[in-house]
Amino acid sequence: MPGATIFGCLGTKLAPAEKDFFRDADPFGFILFARNLETPEQIRKLCAEMRQTVGRDAPIFIDQEGGRVQRLRAPMAREWLPPLDHVTRAGDEAERAMYLRYRLIAHELRDLGIDSNCAPMVDLAGPDTHPFLRNRCYGDD
Repeated sequence: MPGATIFGCLGTKLAPAEKDFFRDADPFGFILFARNLETPEQIRKLCAEMRQTVGRDAPIFIDQEGGRVQRLRAPMAREWLPPLDHVTRAGDEAERAMYLRYRLIAHELRDLGIDSNCAPMVDLAGPDTHPFLRNRCYGDD
């Protein structure tokens, strides 16, 4: 039974010591960071290598919410506004706009071998929300 952990790696491919560690630790899954991403083909190979190392279809995660928290950048993926800016621009169509946004992101991620996006889903800005976090929220109600 895999452990309830998610690990990342140092570079764009697994080092022999990382393979040994992952094989022994048997994590639940893996997460990718900007340091792991060069080209679409390289990302697909890294995802396959991670899964091969643990001998199963381990889930692979990434942070791809848009704005400053977007690990994949053009030309490998679409550039997105921060969530609150997108919601504000979409107005009455915000729900549909966000649905379509994340369907497109999901398609891009799946094409690269990535299973899950660690994007917030119901984050709301309150009166005390720090400005640094505000535009990562979806609204205030």
